[in-house]
Amino acid sequence: MDPSSFPYLIAIQDEIRDEFGWALDSDLTSARQLRDACEDKSRTHISWNDNGRQTTLLRLQEQLISRPVTVLGAAAEADDIRAAIQDGHGIIAADGAVGVFTEVEFSGIAWDALLCVVSDADGAPEHLAIAAERKIPFILHAHGDNTDNWTELLDVLHLYGTPLILTHQTPEHIQGMHNPGGFTDGDRAVCFGLAMNVLPNQITLRGFRTDIIGRWTGATQPERKMRKLEWMSRVLEIAGVNL
Repeated sequence: MDPSSFPYLIAIQDEIRDEFGWALDSDLTSARQLRDACEDKSRTHISWNDNGRQTTLLRLQEQLISRPVTVLGAAAEADDIRAAIQDGHGIIAADGAVGVFTEVEFSGIAWDALLCVVSDADGAPEHLAIAAERKIPFILHAHGDNTDNWTELLDVLHLYGTPLILTHQTPEHIQGMHNPGGFTDGDRAVCFGLAMNVLPNQITLRGFRTDIIGRWTGATQPERKMRKLEWMSRVLEIAGVNL
């Protein structure tokens, strides 16, 4: 994973922490705990150790760079999946947006188009579990206030042996984890694609809104969420991917 072409997508995380008054130490602690939890569980799922996660990363990169990509945001509808499949796109779902796959009548084809789920683990557990059972790779993210969420989701992913890649949002190098840049699940999914060498013009956004809170959004405070969406829009602008 190479985020070096878009360094400001990582640097902007410091600005966002300042905006919301979040501590870098909290992000670091959550990230290291997630990495250590995966190492503990890798005794039963060898694909979860550092080498196994790197293998998953490379396999996913091959899939992502081979075709156009749709990133599904929290306002996604079934028509967005239909359009992505019709256009021959692979799909990245941002966290709870994976729930829209349960509303598509040709679900088998739809799930086959889903390449990965980028998640900080606050989407609807029942929908994330469906993707986990189907062994869709999860790009699981750690930040300062989601330790309880990722702990619960990690148990589900472990139950099904779901392929896993770990991300964080700190300027530190953390062995076995990656910082693709970005902030919300939606724009981080775009940053993840870019870090996997997907070109900005290969990416189509579907289900992204800045004027409303999407129905697949996890539990949130509405006023703060709208501020987050402003930052999402800024990240996407820097990334060169149009809303």
